[in-house]
Amino acid sequence: MENLLLIVAFTALGGISSATIAAALFWLPGTTRDRVLPHAVSFATGTLLATALLALVPHAMSGAGPFKVHGVGVALLAGIALFFVLEKFLLWRHCHTEAVETAHAHEHHRQHSSGALVMIGDGFHNFIDGVLIAAAFLTDVHLGIVTAFAIMAHEIPQEVGNFAVLLHAGFSRSKALVWNILSGLTAVLGGLIGWFALRDAMPLLPYALAVAAASLLYVAVADLIPGLHRRTDPRASVAQIVWIGTGIALVAFAESLVH
Repeated sequence: MENLLLIVAFTALGGISSATIAAALFWLPGTTRDRVLPHAVSFATGTLLATALLALVPHAMSGAGPFKVHGVGVALLAGIALFFVLEKFLLWRHCHTEAVETAHAHEHHRQHSSGALVMIGDGFHNFIDGVLIAAAFLTDVHLGIVTAFAIMAHEIPQEVGNFAVLLHAGFSRSKALVWNILSGLTAVLGGLIGWFALRDAMPLLPYALAVAAASLLYVAVADLIPGLHRRTDPRASVAQIVWIGTGIALVAFAESLVH
């Protein structure tokens, strides 16, 4: 029961805080926002990669045992394929990389998008995140906390993009914030369903962790890193390396405290 309360708390915290921080960033002057967001994306990239490769995958392999490690690899590959298909159907990707651009550029790229459709897609995305957070908490409380914060880190630049889309669709700032928070809270529903579904199917838990790792790797490699490569000047490149390294170091430090 304690794990269930933690799952609800951290999924709710992630949904509310990421939307609130994104809204606060959007109220910053354009030049300040444009300086902050690329660093946030770089940091998120580091945390996603490290959480997947230093936390989730090792726990999945340990839980599966030496004779089922191949199955973890299959689940990891299947997860990447799943998120590729979801992205093709516009249910997964919400322009993580476009959040690095200015709000005007973002609006230009998404000017034909419907605010309601964006919220549906974002709610689906957050629901899956909630299931993955539940899988991590069912394995280990510390792993669940690290996973929840990694997902929260990559949600912030995404929510900035969603906020811009909703404003472009005619929402007021307060209404856009409320809808972003409601969309984020679908993670709580995902966490609850993940808890009840996976708790009664513990042998499947290592493979659920592998799928969770696949989701973080896919977002980092397919969405975030290509956006970072758009900035080619040496100063920006050094800053990206520093912030990616900071994200990796933070997760590695958190894992070292556990072990």
